[in-house]
Formats: sequence, C-alpha cells, structure tokens
Amino acid sequence: MKRILVTGGAGFIGSNIAGTLADNTDYRVVVVDEFGSSDKWRNLSKHKIYEIISPGEVFYWLESNKNELDAIIHMGAISSTTETNVDLILETNFTLSRSLWNWAAQNKKRFIYASSAATYGDGQGGFADENTHEALAKLRPLNAYGWSKHLFDQFVLTATSGAADKMPSQWVGLKFFNVYGPNEYHKNAQSSVIEQIYPHAKYGRPVKLFKSYRDDYKDGGQLRDFVYVKDCVRVIIWLLGTPTVNGLFNLGTGKARSFADLANATFAAVGKPPSITYIDMPEEIRDKYQYFTEANMDRLRAAGYKEPFHSLEDGVKDYVVHYLNKDDQYF
Repeated sequence: MKRILVTGGAGFIGSNIAGTLADNTDYRVVVVDEFGSSDKWRNLSKHKIYEIISPGEVFYWLESNKNELDAIIHMGAISSTTETNVDLILETNFTLSRSLWNWAAQNKKRFIYASSAATYGDGQGGFADENTHEALAKLRPLNAYGWSKHLFDQFVLTATSGAADKMPSQWVGLKFFNVYGPNEYHKNAQSSVIEQIYPHAKYGRPVKLFKSYRDDYKDGGQLRDFVYVKDCVRVIIWLLGTPTVNGLFNLGTGKARSFADLANATFAAVGKPPSITYIDMPEEIRDKYQYFTEANMDRLRAAGYKEPFHSLEDGVKDYVVHYLNKDDQYF
C-alpha cells in the first residue's frame, strides 16, 4: 500500500489533509510534526494515522521508505506572521523546504507544498499567480514569513526551468489565502477571526473588529478572501488524482468578503442578532495591514479544477454548527 508523507501533519491545514486521506483513501498516511506539551495531538486523534515521525527523522525515514512513498505534502512551516526570529523562519520555511524538494526531485516523487498569499505583500501589484521570474520579482512581502515563502517560490521556479528529469514527478505550490476551519485551535492569536469571536457571538455579546485607517474602507469593511479548509483539502485530493498538473496556484475562493460579513455570518450561524464594536488597530501593524486580498483563481480553473467553493456563509455555518458548537470541536 502506497504511503504519503504530510509534514506539519498535526497542524491546522495539515491535520485536515492527513485525516481526510487516512479515512477516505488507500494511502498509509505518515505525519511529520512536533507536539511538545500542546493539544495538537487532538487534531489527529480521530484518524487512522499509519506513522508519526519527528522532523529530525524525516530524511532517514524518506531513504528507508522511498519505494513505498507516492507523494510528499509539505505543510510544515512557521506560519506566525509575528515571529521575529528570522533565522528560525528561514531554516524551517526555506532551507528545509529546499532539502525536501531536492530529495523529491532526485527520487522522482510528487511534491505539493504550501506557499502563501502573504507573498503578495500589500497587494498593490494584484493577486494573479503568474509563475514567471518577472512576476515574482515584483512581489514585496510585508513580513519575514511572507518573504520566506516567496524565497521558496522563486527557488522552485528556477529549479523547474531546467530539465524535467531534475524535477519531482509532480510539483505544485499553493498560495493559501485566509483559511479557516476546524483544528485551528492551537494557533491561539493566529487562529481565524471566526474562532476568536465565536464564544462571544454564541452568547450574543458584542464582538470586536479593527477600525479602518483608510478613507476608502469603512470600519469592518476591510476585505479578505476567506476560504474554508475543507475546500483546500478537496483541491489537494484532486491534485493527487491529477498527476499531470504542475505549477504555482492561488488557493482562495476568488471572492473577497469583509470582516463585517464574517462577523454577521458567525452570528447568523449561532442564531443571534449581530453586535459589533470597533477597536483601535495596534500602531505597530497599521502600516503593514492588508486592506484587500482576493485570489485570482483562473489558473487553477484552467488546469481543470471544477469544484465549487463554499460561500462565506455556508462555510462559517458548517464550521460553527458541526465543530465549534460541539463538545468535541475537532475534525
């Protein structure tokens, strides 16, 4: 039976991928992650994970299991946009990613990895996932996390500009936009706004959103492309079933929605009238704040992906009703 390796497989997106593949496919799913004293283990506790290995063992495991391995799904990263240790970010998000890529290329294994919409910076250059050196060179990420992801995207583009026999047998980078959904609870302040405001909305208490500091956006009118994690998993399963697709693709819904819309959807999901107050945005992030993100999904659609994405209202309702509002909130 073929094995699939999911790095960061106990994290938010990774655990949704690992759990879905373990429960619904013939893959033997192997997770690479660290747990420490956190509750991340709960993200995997319902699923038949075949093996769990530590990050320090990954290349030993790869060499020992290369004949059985079908694909590497590389979700492992330091994803906090407020992390200040740039050396640690680069070691995890760039250096390790490059080493895994090189191993996959040398051994002709499939490689699907997480990039990020943070590579687009303030978005003034748009959000078209054009995979050329000229297009990538114009991007200006606003934080070290986005920069590390951008560096790896540039590395991949250079690596795929050469001979096909020096590439993984399939390679895909996914620029995730604002993903929300079950199993994000360990992210604390980095979890989605939905998860953070749900406890207040449930009891009809006012929820807090940031004020706007631009005249062209009203308070709560800041826009994001919010994408449900189940849709992200569906795309990855499609990619595994479509090995001829290669490239760097946006992964959002293609429709920007406001934070006020998100809060209203959360209140609607718990059956309460909306109540929103607006608070000052911390000064240290005001000049780095994105007021608009929206994935251009044309390239993924052109590659053959036809499935619809959840609307914000439908995705939030599913998340709230089937996870957040349950005693056991885990996928």
